[in-house]
Amino acid sequence: MKWEGNRESDNVEDRRGSGGGRFGGRSIGIGTIVIALLGSYFLGINPATIISLLSGGGLVQTQSQAPAQGPPADDQTAKFVATVLADTEDTWGPIFRESGATYVRPKLVLFSGQTPTACGTGDTAAGPFYCPGDQKVYIDLEFFQTMRDRFRVSSNFAQAYVIAHEVGHHVQHISGIMGKVDQAKRGGSQTQANALSVRVELQADCFAGVWAYHANQARSILEDGDVESALKAASAIGDDTLQKQAQGHVVPDSFTHGTSAQRVRWFQRGIEGGDLNSCNTFSARQL
Repeated sequence: MKWEGNRESDNVEDRRGSGGGRFGGRSIGIGTIVIALLGSYFLGINPATIISLLSGGGLVQTQSQAPAQGPPADDQTAKFVATVLADTEDTWGPIFRESGATYVRPKLVLFSGQTPTACGTGDTAAGPFYCPGDQKVYIDLEFFQTMRDRFRVSSNFAQAYVIAHEVGHHVQHISGIMGKVDQAKRGGSQTQANALSVRVELQADCFAGVWAYHANQARSILEDGDVESALKAASAIGDDTLQKQAQGHVVPDSFTHGTSAQRVRWFQRGIEGGDLNSCNTFSARQL
């Protein structure tokens, strides 16, 4: 992926080293993380929420934060993240303007271990995530090492796909999609809520593809092998693949993000034509 020398966003907040690595003075063990991941797989519960509860924390932490600061100028990984975020800003801004709307740029927070958010306590074990309550994307950059070690995915574009997916959730939030989904979930069963969550996640994959299409058209960011690496990343984090690795079998009713094949298919749909209308997972009969 060609990114060096491109504009960097100033909407990056660096909380690394801010001392947020414990809940209520208690450290997080591997057993807690395993329980959290299993809860995510089979119950559709955010791992960060489970970790917070098991560690004695509340659903929302309100401790004060130090004044927001940007990452060091010599941090190449943070520079890459800021460049990708800027690229999403430069892509979604014009798309929103074409429909007569204004794109509100999200903040991206770099953290290590745990950090307070408007959605509860964010934890590294949950992976990158978006919080609609404060309109921020959260990422521990160690996740990129996890991608290399566990999923054997190491390209810059695959990492950019992860960021673009979370920004896709921001697009859903400010477009009103998330609000409608939350309303639809009320009163329904957990299985129905999980099915809606799958459609939300697959649409975010498609939106990531839309970003990649337009960014490449405007700035020629793609290089040989980039798309394949992103597809490999999408496949590696499918619910069925993760459940097979963790448990040896799958429980489709517990899926919250979609299968590997579905995630690949919807990212491809977005990147092939860059058409936002093609990303309507909620009207699709077959995902």
